[in-house]
Amino acid sequence: MGIRETRELRVADLYEELRPYMFAIAYRMVGSVSDAEDIVQEALLRFHRATSEGEVVESPKAYLSAVTTRLGIDHLRSARVRRESYVGQWLPEPLLTDEGADVAQHAETADSLSLAFLVLLESLSPVERAVFLLREVFGYGYDEIARVVGKSEDNCRQIAVRARRQVDAKKPRFEASRQRKEELARRFFAAAAEGDAEGLLGLLAADVVAYGDGGGKAPAFPQPVFGRERVTRLLLGGSERARQLRVSTLQPAEINGQPGAVFFDPEGQPVLVVSLDIADDQVQAIRAVSNPDKLSHLRHPSAEEPGT
Repeated sequence: MGIRETRELRVADLYEELRPYMFAIAYRMVGSVSDAEDIVQEALLRFHRATSEGEVVESPKAYLSAVTTRLGIDHLRSARVRRESYVGQWLPEPLLTDEGADVAQHAETADSLSLAFLVLLESLSPVERAVFLLREVFGYGYDEIARVVGKSEDNCRQIAVRARRQVDAKKPRFEASRQRKEELARRFFAAAAEGDAEGLLGLLAADVVAYGDGGGKAPAFPQPVFGRERVTRLLLGGSERARQLRVSTLQPAEINGQPGAVFFDPEGQPVLVVSLDIADDQVQAIRAVSNPDKLSHLRHPSAEEPGT
């Protein structure tokens, strides 16, 4: 094997090693699986271009994470304009995190992946979001953060404090026990499927809220629904939406680190993802994504990979 082939093999190994970490940053920055993948690919291309042109990169991880973060900031600035014309409620693209998915390996807890947490981050400016994530989730020092976002260390400290205060004021709580969460989720979906009003009322918190994101392209409730009784009526009246979505099967799944389910049509295409926030043995929030543009990256677990 020649020198060039050896170098290309090492670069490929490097990409394979760092790609999950870069995706973890990008996804938390932009809340979109497809956009995060595009950002990671662009960052890798820039790294390849820089090294091919003779630039010395002492730490590929630092270089790639910095480029990934900056691309995420740029994306968020343009996305804010698009969000203003978004039809109905906006929720992040759901991510399956069962079986210890790579994207979750670099987070302290699954909480930083939850749909609730990602929605909360939308209240931060792009730079605030980057500073907060690099500091609180990925453990960067302020000197490193300053180099990434192009601000002074003192400024980054101030941004982090301000962002942390804003996030902590509304940070969601989750049930600590994974086994307990899964059991309550199983009971919730069974009660909803059976039309068990009493069962649902017993599982829902008094101030439960339900969110739906259809993006104007699929059935979804246009505004948040608040309160145990109203959410129960919403769930019991969901048969028409299920018919319109052609729901055929339900697959329990861990959605962004929280219990939930993926619903499929008869052809095995995902048509609805539901994630539950559970705390104090009750369902505190329900987030349902039916926008097909946000589900295209999901596949039925029984589907075979091409060529297998």
